[in-house]
Amino acid sequence: MIAGRWFFCAILFVATLFTASPAEGQKVVSYGADFLATGAGGRALGMGGAHIALADDVSAGYWNPAGLSRTVFPEVEYMHAERFAGIVSFDYGAVTRPVNARSTLGASFFRSGVNDIKNTLDAWDPERNQPRPHAEEHISSFSAADAAFFLSYARLVRTNLAAGVSAKIIRRSIGDFANAWGYSFDAGGLYRRGNFVAGVNLQDAAGMRQSWNVNRDLLSNIRDVFGQTLPEGGVETVLPLLRLGSGYVLNFGVHHITLGLDVDMAFEGRQAYALHTGEVSYHPRLGVEYGFRNVMALRAGLTDILKSEREGWDAAPTVGAGLHLGRLAINYGFGDFAGLASDLGYTHRISARVVLARAAWRRAAE
Repeated sequence: MIAGRWFFCAILFVATLFTASPAEGQKVVSYGADFLATGAGGRALGMGGAHIALADDVSAGYWNPAGLSRTVFPEVEYMHAERFAGIVSFDYGAVTRPVNARSTLGASFFRSGVNDIKNTLDAWDPERNQPRPHAEEHISSFSAADAAFFLSYARLVRTNLAAGVSAKIIRRSIGDFANAWGYSFDAGGLYRRGNFVAGVNLQDAAGMRQSWNVNRDLLSNIRDVFGQTLPEGGVETVLPLLRLGSGYVLNFGVHHITLGLDVDMAFEGRQAYALHTGEVSYHPRLGVEYGFRNVMALRAGLTDILKSEREGWDAAPTVGAGLHLGRLAINYGFGDFAGLASDLGYTHRISARVVLARAAWRRAAE
């Protein structure tokens, strides 16, 4: 128990160290590592992302690190998705293992990228104001990719109360033109009373710092061809996001219904289309799951709930399904209904989770 407390303090200290940097020269931005907003796990995405309180498996490293305390055995999960007709690929993988009766460790990896982007800057001759001869020979390709690594720790404080923290490292790159490193951490809590559960996750608790480096030499043609000012590197800060969640489970013999309600509170002054009071905006999510014998499940949810004077209320529905086959769980989530009539296509999110249920790896009893 003492070792667990020391490890919790150590990971929190390291995470704080990552985020501690001078405020001078930094600028606050509304969007940072937005690729992480895709979420993790087909179950949560099928329920509209209402999972801050309901995450009780390996995916909790993303939704609420305190939820890792609910795992009994080591777990591994992987999810792949392609968005915008396959233009953007997204991969997520995670692993967790109980350390002792009260402590749990986890690690998560995320990558989102666009590959084979054509670079035509060298194919244009600014002096002649026309393409170079054999322009195709001067066209190259590059990739734009974002990646994140989470190291999570959860601690069962009491039988019904848990806390957790995820230290995060972000890496972003746009070919050889620009790249950035980002550092942050999330801190979460989970409370359970009977069939009711409540959770909180302070995302980017001390603010996310992103340090950009720009290769201005490679971008010089932008100025020559388009007459535009070249971008500069610098440090950006993304403000914390407070994520609140609640859930309730209704059991009817071999049937169960799980209800989830989450609200994200952002503090950067989003007012267009978002529910807000002053500088604080609110982003609710609703989810429901019907399960039968813990073998199959059907899910639905609402996310991106918005209101505007011109359009009124709007929301994006989600659906999903799950199948448990012993130690293997396959979960599917679909939420881009607008894509059905769009040239950008739509997204299927499928995740596979394996529980490594060996007696030697079971969480120790207190």
